[in-house]
Amino acid sequence: MNLQGRRVLVTGGDGFIGSHLVERLLKDGADVRALCVYTSNGSRGWVDDLDPQLSAELDVWLGDIRDAPFVDRLVEGMDVVLHLAALIAIPYSYVAPFSFIATNVIGTHNVLEAARHHGVSRMVHASTSEVYGTPDTLPITERHPLKAQSPYSASKIAADKLCEAWACSFDVPVVILRPFNTYGPRQSARAVIPTLLEQILSGLTPIRLGSLEPRRDFTYVTDTVDGFIRAATAELPAGEVIHLGTGSAVSVGELVERAQRLLGTELPVALDTERIRPSLSEVMVLQSDPSRASEILGWQPRVDLETGLRTTADWLRPRVDERRAAIFQR
Repeated sequence: MNLQGRRVLVTGGDGFIGSHLVERLLKDGADVRALCVYTSNGSRGWVDDLDPQLSAELDVWLGDIRDAPFVDRLVEGMDVVLHLAALIAIPYSYVAPFSFIATNVIGTHNVLEAARHHGVSRMVHASTSEVYGTPDTLPITERHPLKAQSPYSASKIAADKLCEAWACSFDVPVVILRPFNTYGPRQSARAVIPTLLEQILSGLTPIRLGSLEPRRDFTYVTDTVDGFIRAATAELPAGEVIHLGTGSAVSVGELVERAQRLLGTELPVALDTERIRPSLSEVMVLQSDPSRASEILGWQPRVDLETGLRTTADWLRPRVDERRAAIFQR
């Protein structure tokens, strides 16, 4: 089960999950092209942190998913498209909602049209568990109604529906993966696990978090990546929707206890009102039913939460130490 020798495009290859996916594909022997968002300094995001021998085999394109002619050229010649390029910061979606529509909706349209035009054999679209809002029933199955509780989730619902429509209308071989709260090395400090671990490792007191009540289904990044590889190689009908999650949910409060126990600390916690979502926008629980992924992909999460937290903390520790040393040298 791999894509050895296949021509694979990863949009959002410079991001958290995307860079791990690029790394796995290169190790598997795929011919990989990565779209990294253009910046004036030419940064390729997390791709720049990959082993140079590995990344030497990577075809990097700098550009913008919103540019349809560019995306058409980008997809030309590809066998498989793994579409992860998106704006994901929920708090920012309240400030600049149209940017999420432009990137997540129009950008996805551009990829679908390019995949249609060039006849790719498989497109995998990265959705999100946020499309369900606070669910009516648990665990959440793929048949649960969609509920837009933030501009971000609305943009991802729209993108998912475009994929559904292009599968039905134009036979684009797209499948939709919905990861549940992926975490691990390279994740932005905006997310709860890295912000929690960074504060503990820095010895900051009190630990500041938005709320301790929401419960999430945390999935380690290598497990999520494995799900993308399986979805890209499995025989699946166009328009298929599949969850990637562990099937269990942990509250932010429980997460704090586990992380502190793991790292041997007992720091107090204070709520940061600036991190709280609007009252009707807070999603209180996300817990997947991963049985379809097991059934049709043979996918099972392999990394338990304690192991994942330890690995993420080990990756963060030298970066926290480096920042602390720089402060003391000033």
